[in-house]
Amino acid sequence: MGIFSFFSREEDDEDEYEEEQTQEAGRQPESALTGELFKGMRMDVTDKEGLPLLSGKVSEKSPDSLSLTRLPGELSFKIVTIGATVNINGFDKKLIPISLSGTVQESSRTIFKLKNLKVESHAENRDNFRLPYTAPVSLFRKEDDHFRHPEECTLINISTGGCCVQSEYAHIEDEVLRIRVKLDDYAPQNFLGQIVRCSEHAPGQFWYGILFAQLTEQETAALNKTLYNLQMGIKDTLMRDETGYWRR
Repeated sequence: MGIFSFFSREEDDEDEYEEEQTQEAGRQPESALTGELFKGMRMDVTDKEGLPLLSGKVSEKSPDSLSLTRLPGELSFKIVTIGATVNINGFDKKLIPISLSGTVQESSRTIFKLKNLKVESHAENRDNFRLPYTAPVSLFRKEDDHFRHPEECTLINISTGGCCVQSEYAHIEDEVLRIRVKLDDYAPQNFLGQIVRCSEHAPGQFWYGILFAQLTEQETAALNKTLYNLQMGIKDTLMRDETGYWRR
């Protein structure tokens, strides 16, 4: 797949964006080939382990390089080692996850530049895209199917394939758990998952990489839409229709 397919040939205006989002929000894209980077879009930068480094908006782009500047309201970037390999993730206007990797060329408090950009494969886009996001998470033993005994912890990042959480509770690799995630104002979402990675992040604090059980196409599309809205700062509001019922 050529990286050229990920760059917009021309900048869309706001009306086109709103119309495109409305048309595409309810269905899963069939191909990542239509994914496009555009100026002003938010991108989240993580290290090779998926740990969040910084978030910014696209200011300059070329077929093999990318520059990010600060998001509105953000004070400064974290300084990242020059030459380090990082992952860059975002959603395009059609809710398609875009996953890139690159080498840090410049890193300051106000600008972040990457070179040697490479596009992750289509399958990796769908399965490995991770949105760094802090939110409350509850873990439950597999047999606790009524969610009676929660272990409260914190979300580090999440994708349609799984999540990373920080917890003070000890678990072992391959353990199967039930996960309840509360993302912003959205209703809590429940997943069945398996711990595939464990590490002690700090004394008494553990990071667990959890692989979700395979989601249905409808579940994947809904979670992708939620992650896109969170990344772009879009509130999923409810409106009352003519019959008096609430709808999204």
